[in-house]
Amino acid sequence: MPLSSSSAQHAARVLAARLRKVRTDADMTGRDLAELAGWHPSKVSRIENARRTPSTADIRVWCARCGVPDQTEDLVASLEAIEGMFVEWREMERTGLKAAQESVIPTWERTRHFRIYSSQLIPGPLQTPMYIEALLTSLMHRRRLPDDIEEAVQVRVDKQHIIHDGGRRIAVILEESVLRQPIGGVDIMAAQLGHLLSVSILASISLGIIPLGADRSTIWPTEGFFMFDEAEVTVELVSGHLTITQPHEIAMYGDVFTKLAELAVYGKAARSLITSAVAALDE
Repeated sequence: MPLSSSSAQHAARVLAARLRKVRTDADMTGRDLAELAGWHPSKVSRIENARRTPSTADIRVWCARCGVPDQTEDLVASLEAIEGMFVEWREMERTGLKAAQESVIPTWERTRHFRIYSSQLIPGPLQTPMYIEALLTSLMHRRRLPDDIEEAVQVRVDKQHIIHDGGRRIAVILEESVLRQPIGGVDIMAAQLGHLLSVSILASISLGIIPLGADRSTIWPTEGFFMFDEAEVTVELVSGHLTITQPHEIAMYGDVFTKLAELAVYGKAARSLITSAVAALDE
């Protein structure tokens, strides 16, 4: 499994350290374990230095040969968590974009406090159907996916019920540059910005926009991310979809969100930036 994210790599190193401790607690050298397991002598070293991800079978053999079969299931669960942290787009979207949109529905449904930062696009809960279609059509062509755009758009639109349901808080921070990037062309972007003005007054929505001229000495633009309560953070990378569940990493994103929110303007000032972006489209 290619570990293509820093979070997954960190978790893999933690698992490697745990396996090393299992071996040393059993008073074995790496060569001893490899011989008992029938492996090449270098395999133990590669696993313990996180240069090779163990398989479930490797972990079962490791624990059995070290005399701690009771630790097997816990270590296997850690491995499965690592494998679930990073999913390549080609795996997530292999049957089309509709399935990828549906995969996050359970997380959206159970979340009560959303924190969303975007440095590139209007985020999903606040998108118009035409804006969604423009985005997904671009992805379909770029990644050479099956054409299920109509169904995928409907799934994303249906998920937007969260902004109208009681009991949810949705805090969104956008870079002003997001307002100036006409996704889908001028008409679609104008409608999208008009929609943004409309939803910004909803009781469930807190919309902050960081002006282009804001002093970024304390915190600069970073990758966009979604925070779902205190349970997880998701990040869309060029290569795949990253899910972060480690508490200390979630806390880091929470701290970054707070700092970004301090730079943003709200209410009338935010709406003024949106109307200025609409006027710029006419120019």
